[in-house]
Amino acid sequence: MPRRHVILSLLVTLSMLTFLDRLCISVAGPRMQAELNIPPEQWGWVLSAFVLSYGLFEIPTGIMGDRSGQRPVLTRIVLWWSGFTALTGTMQSFLPLAITRFLFGAGEAGAYPNMSGVVRRWFPVDERARAQGYIWGASRFGGALAPLLVVPLQRAYGWRASFYIFGAVGVLWCAAWWFYYRDEGAPFPPQPHTAPAGQMFAKPQLWLILCMYGSYAWGSWFFFAWLPTFLVKGRGFTESEMAIASSIPFLLGTASNIAGGYISDASIRLWGLKNGRRRVGVSALTVSAAALLAAAFTTDRIATVALLAASFAIMDLMLPSAWAICLDIGGSHSGAVTGAMNTAGQLGGFLCTLVFGYVVKYFDSYNAPLVGIAAMLTLAAVLFSRIDSTQPLFHDQQNSR
Repeated sequence: MPRRHVILSLLVTLSMLTFLDRLCISVAGPRMQAELNIPPEQWGWVLSAFVLSYGLFEIPTGIMGDRSGQRPVLTRIVLWWSGFTALTGTMQSFLPLAITRFLFGAGEAGAYPNMSGVVRRWFPVDERARAQGYIWGASRFGGALAPLLVVPLQRAYGWRASFYIFGAVGVLWCAAWWFYYRDEGAPFPPQPHTAPAGQMFAKPQLWLILCMYGSYAWGSWFFFAWLPTFLVKGRGFTESEMAIASSIPFLLGTASNIAGGYISDASIRLWGLKNGRRRVGVSALTVSAAALLAAAFTTDRIATVALLAASFAIMDLMLPSAWAICLDIGGSHSGAVTGAMNTAGQLGGFLCTLVFGYVVKYFDSYNAPLVGIAAMLTLAAVLFSRIDSTQPLFHDQQNSR
């Protein structure tokens, strides 16, 4: 097996673990809220604390990987977040839990920018979206596994045990990564940094990407943070029904991310780099918004799950294109560019996770927030239509093929 495929397998495993650890609290949410006596608006702060710190540390950790290499940086990231995953299981009240989740997010920040940096080193341009598709598909598979694993663990051992177990698995991944992976010897090593990372913020293309991804993240973070609670409290699902129903969007998302990578790479061969990336992104975001809006006005439980699953899966067709664009225009600064994009995404996610709880409280409805989220996905589609991935951010950039 080619070395880059083994490396991709490690990244795929890591991506799956990030979402198992990240969504564990969402699945455990109904039990945790009841046991710790946390109302919806405070639960929004618990969820958004992670997103806030994750976003704040994305750019610095992405730059760190560009400069120091991804081997030590990813090792530090996974050890840190695994420790705070386990620590979450010891919490007894709202404030310590919110602080712990903030520190958990600070540790996990930079995981995907540094994975993108590894892809930039080891994969040619016309395979990068495909590689990103497998990485993001794995994240969705982790999201699908989370309820199927957490709910039985909760029933057998309580919600705290799931955090201890997932934290231990991350430590095992670190050992395998440190033993196998080396930054040296990559076929597409980054060029020396001759342009300051701050220069990229003067580029309109980057701001289009940031605004697009921040708007899109309202859609994704509803599924990451609020879906289990929405199904239980907004549609009357039992815990067992929720475990199955909430895994369906992520299972479909696994396939659609992989398909989206192949579609994106095929589209650039058919329509060129600029229009190929654009068409996938705009189409996926537009249709996803329509499906989510329909779910807001549907009371039938089966139809709701079908529409939500369709919205998430179609939305995810866009994801490999968005991350590949950062590699297209970022070159040797890909870690910084992906970090900036993901920071914008975390800002959107922070606002979504926080505002959702207050909208539910104000309208006394779990449907009302979905209308606003659908509007944000539509805005993301409009912004994606203006992004030109043939325009590099730095004059010294060379895209290795």
